[in-house]
Amino acid sequence: MRVGIPRRAGAILPGAARDGKAVGEGSGGKVRDQSESRLVLWDIDHTLIRAGGVGVDSCAAAFTRATGRAWNTEYSFSSLTDAAMAADLLRFHGIAADRRLVATFHSYLVDEHRARAADLAIRGQALPGAVDVLAALDAAAGVRQSVLTGNLRPIADLKLAVFGLGRWLDLAIGAFGDEETERSALVPRALRQAREQRGERYHPAQTVLVGDTVRDVEAALVNGAAVVAVATGTTSAARLRAAGADIVLDDLADTERVLDAVNEAAAAAAAR
Repeated sequence: MRVGIPRRAGAILPGAARDGKAVGEGSGGKVRDQSESRLVLWDIDHTLIRAGGVGVDSCAAAFTRATGRAWNTEYSFSSLTDAAMAADLLRFHGIAADRRLVATFHSYLVDEHRARAADLAIRGQALPGAVDVLAALDAAAGVRQSVLTGNLRPIADLKLAVFGLGRWLDLAIGAFGDEETERSALVPRALRQAREQRGERYHPAQTVLVGDTVRDVEAALVNGAAVVAVATGTTSAARLRAAGADIVLDDLADTERVLDAVNEAAAAAAAR
């Protein structure tokens, strides 16, 4: 069933999210089928925000602290989750990626991001339209928003807090990069979190990923979810279309168009 997103300011179904908290009835141990709702899962970097190089600086500093080695500037992050990136980064530098070293690197990575929070606010930005779209979806009936990101949870929290975006996202059901090495595994994790934390069951076609990379598109498609791709990162609109994105947008600047795209993507996913 295709469900529209009414443009009624403040309207929201019981159990949907506002300010990161459940509104209406608690789950009470029961799982409610959300057949007339949407779960929108946002990527963070290059979708909602741009970090202005602070992430790379933090990663380089954390790597040197953890290994005593110089950072090779030729390393490419390739939109991996942080769990996968740590091992990939170490191997790229010819270092065995044992669990202890990966954990040390992750700890330093969080530290370095926190140390650069003020720098992030200066060098980075919320991308055009991000605030308006998040607020509009928050005001729509039957929409819950969270994140599906390659970032470690503390780093995701920091980035969203710096740019004031967390108020519209229910982070308790988010899926983060310290939880899985494969981005595609984050989709079922988010759906499970919605059931366990909010007592809400979302079907894949009701779940809309919004991201800027081919990996975001693939994560949605392999799980039967809908995907709105935005060409605000390093991946072109043509590549995102070729990867199979349901809808491709140049950016988030047109709020009404993004809201329509969420519906259109969900309809396309339901028809697959």
